Amino acid sequence: MKRRGEALGSVGANSFDVCVIGGGATGSGCALDSQLRGLRTVQLEAGDFASATSSASTKMVHGGVRYLEQAVRQLDLAEYEVVNRALRERIRMLSNAPFLTRTIGFITPCFNWFDVAHYEIGLKLYDWIAGAARLSSSHFLSRNEALRRLPSLHPARLVGAVAYADGQFDDARYNIALVKTFTEAGGETLNYSRVIDFQKNTDGRISAVEVEDQLSNRRFVVRARAFVNATGPHADTIRHMATPSVPPRMRLSKGVHIVLPLEVLGSSEAMLIPKTDDGRVLFAIPWLGRLLVGTTEDEVTIHDDLYLTSGEVEYLLRHLNRYLSQPATADQVVSGTAGARPLVSSRKSKSTEKLARDHVVELDAESGLISAMGGKWTTYRAMAEDAIDAVEKYLNGSTTACLTRNFQLGGSEGYSPGYWRTLMRQFGLSELTAQHLAAKFGTRARDVMGLAALDQGLAAPLVEGLAPVRAEVVFAARDEMAISIEDVLARRIGLESYGWREAIRAAPSVADLLAREFGWSEAAKRGALDQYIERVGSLMRKAGLAAGPAAG
Repeated sequence: MKRRGEALGSVGANSFDVCVIGGGATGSGCALDSQLRGLRTVQLEAGDFASATSSASTKMVHGGVRYLEQAVRQLDLAEYEVVNRALRERIRMLSNAPFLTRTIGFITPCFNWFDVAHYEIGLKLYDWIAGAARLSSSHFLSRNEALRRLPSLHPARLVGAVAYADGQFDDARYNIALVKTFTEAGGETLNYSRVIDFQKNTDGRISAVEVEDQLSNRRFVVRARAFVNATGPHADTIRHMATPSVPPRMRLSKGVHIVLPLEVLGSSEAMLIPKTDDGRVLFAIPWLGRLLVGTTEDEVTIHDDLYLTSGEVEYLLRHLNRYLSQPATADQVVSGTAGARPLVSSRKSKSTEKLARDHVVELDAESGLISAMGGKWTTYRAMAEDAIDAVEKYLNGSTTACLTRNFQLGGSEGYSPGYWRTLMRQFGLSELTAQHLAAKFGTRARDVMGLAALDQGLAAPLVEGLAPVRAEVVFAARDEMAISIEDVLARRIGLESYGWREAIRAAPSVADLLAREFGWSEAAKRGALDQYIERVGSLMRKAGLAAGPAAG
């Protein structure tokens, strides 16, 4: 990936076949698909890559157990198709970036025999729909086996459990890998570049976008033959910018997660809480040495400030603790996320939790804007394929073959589950750091540590006792277009998701390294550091947490 300054000059000086607006999962998937089909493509992102919805997921690559239940109960064919498509896309996500994904076991505790029959039948149907793409067969667990595999479960009234398998992934890093793979295929990308207006030909079709660089406030124009709106929650904003008369389509659902010490669950397997008081589904999932718990479903608007609240922390803990012998407490929460899921409106659905997670690709006949709306992470690739099919039909009247179904992302070359051992031997790394680097960068971890070979100080940990090393910060700035402390800690390295207090401890070292890379003055560095610490402190306060010593 080019440095941002170089990319800024290149984007402004060229014209393209396709301009993709959006740097999240869908936009990055569209950009890669388009470039691989031979269309000269540029991608524009108003913030940082994966800085909103795409890094606030439940980190699951899944068909959607709860959507299957809705399909059966409501005889809803659309929900069934969502599950069917997602289960086939699940196996593609797992195979296309093996270092960023894995199969994980889920256990659904049952407190009566009706629940056992209900969930066992439902999960057998889940297996059947997956067919050859099934990860493993679901099966019943006796009470003793369930307690052995989930030792933190409260034994009272437990009669057994049903186990099944699904996928898990690193959402922010997967997004970055998509962007990097796109640029390595010849595409141009630029973050912090907001589309503020469209230019049109005499026939009313879009011919260019006016873009504002969010760092310098400089404006420039990007010309292309086709434009894809892949902005997730902001899809209606771009649609209205192109054609003010179009009716809104998006409804947004807030999803939240808390992060706890893994000891709260005491297992390498995940737990599915199939029903809350208000009919929602919660997951408690091991995640990078922690426990991720979420989510809720509350309708929000594009104008709402999204953050984890103390009420949402209490809600998640209350439902989790019903299943635990030793209740978790709010002071154990080490991090959390909140994000808006982009759902496409349906006249039949009055609440967001009942909206199908299917996607829609819309061609605006007046402006020519192609909008990819809805969907979810697991089906991002299929969504992108449909969008670029629409682009090719718009440009040429026909489509060419999509290449992304079995196209491995950068870092997958020569990767195997034991690759971290190679890193240990080659660079003298600890097991913890080697596993971290392999899981974040795959075989590109050797490029990260290549920086430390030139500057031995970069091999030092960012925070003593934790896995990330200083070289990752320099690599993020030089090769992944990171420009801020938040870019590095929240999305490139993931330390902010691991623990807010740990991220605050790492922030001064990140500020020093970025200042050296970008030539920041001492005042600019101090300002960036203060801004980041205040941001994280604000997230903690809103979640009802006090700043204090970092959790181990």
